[in-house]
Amino acid sequence: MAFGRDRATETSFGTTTGGEARPAATGALTAFIDQGSEFEGKLSFKDTVRIDGHFKGEISSQNTLIVGETGEVEANIQSQTVVISGNVVGDVTATRQLVVHKTGRLQGNVVTTSLVIEEGAQVNGQVKMNPEPKPVRPLKALEGGAPDLKI
Repeated sequence: MAFGRDRATETSFGTTTGGEARPAATGALTAFIDQGSEFEGKLSFKDTVRIDGHFKGEISSQNTLIVGETGEVEANIQSQTVVISGNVVGDVTATRQLVVHKTGRLQGNVVTTSLVIEEGAQVNGQVKMNPEPKPVRPLKALEGGAPDLKI
């Protein structure tokens, strides 16, 4: 695992020279689990983390998680933004956006406000789009009881 390596240019949003869409700006990379590395446990962070190795456990982020093409993640994930180019097994809650690139594979349930799935990507599980919740108004009590409904 390397800390402070800046690979944000690889994941910045915009378009590549091939014209393919890329995810939105993710900020500076603060931790990196490189290919060939294995980590098991609970990972919690505030900025951007990229996983190209194998991770098993739980992931909680206040910013962005990037799973690279060689990344293998077996974890439930909670983050603002999740970008998947490798394999993820577990439920994903992305409060801002979930992006699954064409090389990405996700097996698990998804809760997010914005979902991008490139052609060729695989997503197996339930997807719940979770826009900003609207307040529910309570029903007013009716005088004289409830009306008769005929169908």
